[in-house]
Amino acid sequence: MSDALVVRGVAKSFGATRALVDAHLVVRAGEVHALLGENGAGKSTLLGLLAGLFGRDAGEIELDGRRFAPNRPAAARAAGIAMVPQEPTLAAHLTVAESILLAELPTRFGLVSRAECARRARVVLASLGAEIRADARVASLSQADKQIVSVARAIEGGDVKVLVLDEPTSSLAAAESDRVLALARSIAERGTAVILVSHHLGEVVRTAARFTVLRNGSTVSAGEIAETTAAELAEHIIGEKVRTTEPAEVRAPSAAPGEVVLTVRALTGIRLPRGASLELRRGEILGIAGLVGSGRTELVRAIFALDRVRSGEVRVATRASTGAASGRAATPWRRLAEGVGMVSEDRKGEGVLQAMSVADNLTITELGPFERLGLLSSRAQAAAAEGLIERLSIRTSGPHARMTQLSGGNQQKVALGRLLHHDVDVLLLDEPTRGIDPGSREQIYGIVRGLARSGKAVLWISSQLDEIARVSSRIAIMRRGELSPPQDAGAFDEGALLRAAGGA
Repeated sequence: MSDALVVRGVAKSFGATRALVDAHLVVRAGEVHALLGENGAGKSTLLGLLAGLFGRDAGEIELDGRRFAPNRPAAARAAGIAMVPQEPTLAAHLTVAESILLAELPTRFGLVSRAECARRARVVLASLGAEIRADARVASLSQADKQIVSVARAIEGGDVKVLVLDEPTSSLAAAESDRVLALARSIAERGTAVILVSHHLGEVVRTAARFTVLRNGSTVSAGEIAETTAAELAEHIIGEKVRTTEPAEVRAPSAAPGEVVLTVRALTGIRLPRGASLELRRGEILGIAGLVGSGRTELVRAIFALDRVRSGEVRVATRASTGAASGRAATPWRRLAEGVGMVSEDRKGEGVLQAMSVADNLTITELGPFERLGLLSSRAQAAAAEGLIERLSIRTSGPHARMTQLSGGNQQKVALGRLLHHDVDVLLLDEPTRGIDPGSREQIYGIVRGLARSGKAVLWISSQLDEIARVSSRIAIMRRGELSPPQDAGAFDEGALLRAAGGA
């Protein structure tokens, strides 16, 4: 097979951040090639270069034997690079045909020709072996069908040389995943090069012919799938970062966890999670490990009443609660009143209020201590904020600075600081160290361990498996919406977590 795409020594920096250092990749026509690596390894940056989102700083890229340097997404698409993002970007109110042809709807006498649109959509769907009605509304489709429609949109009307599938099964159940992976193999069999980005190593072994592993912006391993195993791939991905042991005081925040303060029984969301159950005790950090799309975030959002649930029970037994069960009637404000707080993974959308000050963001859920005769004392508020700024080492010009002036990592610290100010008993932390530099990350670990030792209960969700292994006293694995029974953290190292989360 000939080489469809060749990447040699590519580097890319964003300011002081070196996203790619020395990336190499060779993808052959007619193969499914797995691009692997942990979060932050450089996969997204490499895909961004291929998609024409930005230029490279060094290195060479060849597409079909010719130099490839697209200066915009349209140029990359015209050259033969087609991208399918992790989450389908389809408008629910449009038909399947309209969604597939949206970039260039066929017209007749200046009007959209719905007949031609439907005909072309049926042709591309038939070529994929997909039994999806062209006139069906996107809103009526299953997650797998939406992903297939996204693939159809990517390949319709163009000479696609390389098709990139970015985590195509992350939000799918097992049977749906098999359909999408079978589609990837069939497209490759027709001569198209397919790049499969996935953390599900079991699926990678079943689907791909070859693999490339990125770590810290560089290619560290490549080879034939037939000559390796899922366990060996996990070792390539993790490299020297594997930790098999940690000091007892690091791995276990508290030797004797206290009473149960949060009980979840058979919690089932609109899509995810599926029948999740857990008990969280004072003095412990319970880590939830799982791959992107496994249902981790949906679980914590359901617990905090941000998302509706179909069934199940959440029972809170903190200082501010008598242990009453709460379900659909629960609200995030009620959870806060019960002593439960959450840091969202969506920092910009839910974590902080960008237009407000640092002090406002740190204290907004509990302004009572700063009220004087019915008025807010900005001096008292600023003093409290300064204490949290110092405690969390938040880099800012002061408590009155706007959030837009802070880096993403410092904004994340503010989101955590709000829970400290509110003095909640239960902390639901969804990706709490995302965007934080290594030094500050270690500081956050220390702060949260200290909170656990003081009797707080912590539910820690992270896509960084080494982090889960380090900070947790117990760990549960979430896979396709189902939560395993928690086990002592000593039963896991990072490799074991990766293999369990990926179903290897």
